[in-house]
Amino acid sequence: MRKFAYIIVVLLSLLVVALIAGFSLYKYNIGPVSNDKTLKQIIIEEGDTFSSIAPKLKEKNLIKSEFFYKLYVKFHKTDKFEVGTYDLSEDMDVAQIIEKISEGSTTNAHVINITFVEGKNMRNVAKTIAANTVNTEDDVFNLLKDENYIQSLIDKYWFLTDEIKNSDIYYPLEGYLFPDTYEFLSKDVTVKEIFETLLDNTAKKLEPYKKTIEESNYTVHEILTLASIVELEGAGSNDRAAVAGVFYNRLDVGMVLGSDITGYYGAKMDDWTDGLGEHISDCNGYNTRGECVSGLPVGPVCNPGVESINAALNPEKHEYYYFVADCSGVTHLSYTYNEHVRTVDDLVAEGKWCDN
Repeated sequence: MRKFAYIIVVLLSLLVVALIAGFSLYKYNIGPVSNDKTLKQIIIEEGDTFSSIAPKLKEKNLIKSEFFYKLYVKFHKTDKFEVGTYDLSEDMDVAQIIEKISEGSTTNAHVINITFVEGKNMRNVAKTIAANTVNTEDDVFNLLKDENYIQSLIDKYWFLTDEIKNSDIYYPLEGYLFPDTYEFLSKDVTVKEIFETLLDNTAKKLEPYKKTIEESNYTVHEILTLASIVELEGAGSNDRAAVAGVFYNRLDVGMVLGSDITGYYGAKMDDWTDGLGEHISDCNGYNTRGECVSGLPVGPVCNPGVESINAALNPEKHEYYYFVADCSGVTHLSYTYNEHVRTVDDLVAEGKWCDN
């Protein structure tokens, strides 16, 4: 009898251990996959059920186990379900995911995404805004002419200064609208909202460089001006820091920058197919190919990306005054103009020259 009682006690103990282990396993598998708060979109369509979306959730790494997820659904007899698009993350447990989906989608069907491309100027920005919203290109340009509005932005953002109010500057926010993809609630978004959303991003991107800028010999406006030139002149180069170094060397010795892209911008030419032509000596605040601008242009000539901004702040230290990039993006530096010409001739002869 004692032996039988002992067996019963052992079996009950094993059962308790098994239940505790099973419950622990269950709790673990319905818990969060990780601490990652990155949002991932899940689309739930007509005909889907809580069980049928298990593979979608597992594929996005939002649940640890399809089996335990379905077990949770069965235990809780969850049946309230809403079709829609949901933003979920790995730090949500199964209960939170179910609750989120049960509440219904909050995604706004009218939300739009607008991409502003690196190296494009304000005229392209205006076209992009007009193509994606209810605003016109004139709405963009008219706001840029509003002196009170521009002053309000200078008062709001540390990196905007009175330098952008120079009367020779075509568009005061040129170079300051960080190129990226942005989400807006609808096509009814105003130009002001767009500008300030982009400027908010610029503030975030420039913040890590703030101390470096303050300790440099150049203002933030001058840094962004040089970065915009590097963005376009160094577009075919795999070494923008070296390209920036060339321009700094020219500035240091009082040599003209001689940048074609500043000439194009000064002439408001967006098609560079035929070169500068008669505009090569135009006298304006931008054209460093002419005789009117001996140093940096009056302002940026495009909206540069972070790679070019970083190059302008951290140029390669060397003693070269000319550069050219071959078809593969390799940058070739030269001390003199004659050496530069020979480099180009060699690249042509080797089939490595691309007129970029």
